[in-house]
Amino acid sequence: MGESSSWSRALVQISPYTFASIGIAISIGVSVLGAAWGIYITGSSLIGAAIKAPRITSKNLISVIFCEAVAIYGVIVAIILQTKLESVSDSQLYAPESLRAGYAIFASGIIVGFANLFCGLCVGIIGSSCALSDAQNSTLFVKILVIEIFGSALGLFGVIVGIIMSSQATWPAKTA
Repeated sequence: MGESSSWSRALVQISPYTFASIGIAISIGVSVLGAAWGIYITGSSLIGAAIKAPRITSKNLISVIFCEAVAIYGVIVAIILQTKLESVSDSQLYAPESLRAGYAIFASGIIVGFANLFCGLCVGIIGSSCALSDAQNSTLFVKILVIEIFGSALGLFGVIVGIIMSSQATWPAKTA
């Protein structure tokens, strides 16, 4: 029991602004990582398959755009989370309300970042399959694109949950 209470004491001594800033950084950083990873997976397959069928290059760029949207989700949520930061007096910095606000922004950033990481991977893998399949049989493109759209929705779900969680970030009222 003593070890867990020392952890909780240590966490309460860290500034809520630190947690909030780390959450904002994770939101944008991990989202961009997911987008980059998805573009890498899709792009390498797209370029390879375009050797056999050059016609697939332009229409399969939609997969790269879906991956890039994942990075944009992270940027949007980071901006929203940044607007949630408010200054509080030194006496209220470690108040329960301040800690809750910092933790809410932190948790929101983690959820958005990792949802977008896995969304980027999902869209990248499906986009890779779409390019390879389209090179073999062009009638498969639209069918796989529908699956890719559903995969892309995973990032939006993360954004929605992150926004809902960040609504818990209310800082203490400023005292005169």
